Amino acid sequence: MAAERSRADSCDRPHFWRNGETLKVPTSLFRNNRQRLISRLRANNEITAPGTFVVLQGGVDVPFNDTDINWPFRQESFFQWCFGVEEPDCYGALDLATGASTLFVPRLPPEYAIWEGKLYTLDDFKKRYGVDETHYTDEIADVLKEKRAQLLLTLSGRNSDSGLLAREATFDGIDKFTVNNDFLYPEICECRVIKSPEEIEVLRYVCKISSEAHKTIMRSMCPGISEYKAEASFLHYIYSVGGCRHVSYTCICGSGHNSSILHYGHAGAPNNKVIQDGDMCLFDMGGNYCGYAADITCSFPANGKFTEDQKLIYNAVLKARDAVIAAAKPGVAWTDMHFLANRVMLTSLKEDGLLVGDVDDMIKAGLNEVFQPHGLGHLLGLDVHDVGGYLPGCPERSKDAGVRKLRTARTLLAGMVLTVEPGCYFVDCLLDAALADPNQSKFLVPEELKRFRGFGGVRIEDDVLITETGVENMTEVPRTVEEIESFMLN
Repeated sequence: MAAERSRADSCDRPHFWRNGETLKVPTSLFRNNRQRLISRLRANNEITAPGTFVVLQGGVDVPFNDTDINWPFRQESFFQWCFGVEEPDCYGALDLATGASTLFVPRLPPEYAIWEGKLYTLDDFKKRYGVDETHYTDEIADVLKEKRAQLLLTLSGRNSDSGLLAREATFDGIDKFTVNNDFLYPEICECRVIKSPEEIEVLRYVCKISSEAHKTIMRSMCPGISEYKAEASFLHYIYSVGGCRHVSYTCICGSGHNSSILHYGHAGAPNNKVIQDGDMCLFDMGGNYCGYAADITCSFPANGKFTEDQKLIYNAVLKARDAVIAAAKPGVAWTDMHFLANRVMLTSLKEDGLLVGDVDDMIKAGLNEVFQPHGLGHLLGLDVHDVGGYLPGCPERSKDAGVRKLRTARTLLAGMVLTVEPGCYFVDCLLDAALADPNQSKFLVPEELKRFRGFGGVRIEDDVLITETGVENMTEVPRTVEEIESFMLN
């Protein structure tokens, strides 16, 4: 592609750009990330001896089953954070003593030029990615030996959301070096938790593009179309207008009862219901640009006009969101924000006759988890559920009902980016269990809840930056009942 060649051949090109009006991401974003990591690692006296290097392995092409076709490539997130490299099968090294960065790229055969395009030189890659040195991956051991590397810090840690291990770098000859795979993971995760100004600009951009895509779908929505059409429209907009080749997760386009299925849209339920007049729609979709994720949910009536029951549930969730947006700031515990949202929503349901009793007692009984089975939100960055939620020295995950699904329990810091996503869902199996539980059923009004069977759910999800004084909401979509109806019907 011409745009790709221009980035490689020009010294003053942006690091990442999809041409046209899309955002130009500067090389400084990744250079500054590397320097932040080096500074953090240098602050630890245990690993500042000469000859200490960070070694990261990038993502690899993944074949589709046993064929010669690959899945669309997505760079490994830690490697993307440090180097921003678009190609697979690369490695990177950082010298803690000098701060120098080295990128290792695969040595490709001559026929690559026939099938895949121009064979770029090492100097091309050096200029394109703004690193200090470039070498081939079959030279890693020799290059590190020439640099008198003694200790290699490799990545090994368990993701607190998935339970999966990060991929640790390995290469021919690594056994000739002393390797420490314990130290790096929590340190680089902590760096990723606080976003740099350059990262924030990318996140603002992908949130804006994703917001505009949601608005386009809201305005074109009408009963009689299939859920997958909304997904297709979102994918088209973020790519054709925003340059987002990827989404950050499988699109959720639930309508009617499907809007109560938290991760609807998977292979077994692929957004294929026909949307009916009177359905509530819950569309949870986020674009991905330069590896950075948006994660936005809009809930609205398919026909553009809220019924009284839809308005009741929607406003209960909106009040919870508004309370968190007003209260979140540095020094506030995320668990407190979760309980605040729960308390506000349950209070609204009580005021509207669905619940009775003391709201604090409801929370003690775990009733908040019946109507909102998930946490208030999560860290956001290169991964939609970004790393850093539960690290050494941070509060541990609670096992208590109503809060055990929180993806982080940290105290908020300026520079964090999180989702705020309260929700209210009518899930048959959860309602049946609550009605059978004497500790929970005493708060429920069965005759009022009966009419919400099959209603589905409402979720309002915004992507927010924690500032020095509060919150910057990077999501720009209609949110009140009046705004949504006006936007959809005019």
